[in-house]
Amino acid sequence: MNIIVTSLFVDDQKKALNFYTSILGFIKNHDVPAGNFRWLTVVSKDDENGTELVLEPNDNIAAQDYQNSLMQQGIPATMFGTDDIDEEFKRLKSHGVEFTMEPKAAGEIKLAVFNDTCGNLIQLIEQ
Repeated sequence: MNIIVTSLFVDDQKKALNFYTSILGFIKNHDVPAGNFRWLTVVSKDDENGTELVLEPNDNIAAQDYQNSLMQQGIPATMFGTDDIDEEFKRLKSHGVEFTMEPKAAGEIKLAVFNDTCGNLIQLIEQ
């Protein structure tokens, strides 16, 4: 068994697609109309057949409460990995990405946290 899809609630699918592709470097995989929204997924450019990330509209009060609670508590909604967190931090900062925590050593790993502009904090980790 393996994970093929995971979801991340976003407050604006168009803005999220732009951020996740233009800034973070993911590749759009699916973009299918679904009523007032879209079945919108991105994948890592390093693993185009890997796990898809659904940019899920938060058009549900439960989703909005969940997303807002995580943000207010400073809890990342998900985690992405990188081989060089310091370089990735510099690259993302040059694109105006707001970090709530700059790269920091934590035992054998380094981690940072940034705002995805769509209602989420994302943890970035180098193992």
